[in-house]
Amino acid sequence: MFDHVGVHVSDFAAGKRFYSAIMSELGFELLQENEAGGGRWLVFGAGPAAPFFVVAWAPDRSVAPVHLAFMASSTSAVDSFHAAGLAAGGRDNGPPGPRAGVTPYYAAYLLDPDGLNVEAGFRGAQGPSGGE
Repeated sequence: MFDHVGVHVSDFAAGKRFYSAIMSELGFELLQENEAGGGRWLVFGAGPAAPFFVVAWAPDRSVAPVHLAFMASSTSAVDSFHAAGLAAGGRDNGPPGPRAGVTPYYAAYLLDPDGLNVEAGFRGAQGPSGGE
């Protein structure tokens, strides 16, 4: 059901120290540490094919504290998720398309009516025809 779940922290160094310690004890490793657009994030998991846990920090404190990413069965399911969410009152937070990450990934992002960042993604896809 979930591809990954993320939380936002107010102090990146403290969050990294805390989550690195507890994830290690649960058998998860730090797969990536990234920085872009002024933000930083960590990706923890059991491996690139397993669901991820993401710890993020952003200079914009209006960012929702929780991020949910659902697994999609295809790129067309990602496209449909995005269209249905917009039609149901969601706001665009990133149109469907390829994304950089641990594995090839095609995703779309919406803000729900309360501003929660919700995503659907298909792993193994580089573009609209991937995985179809």
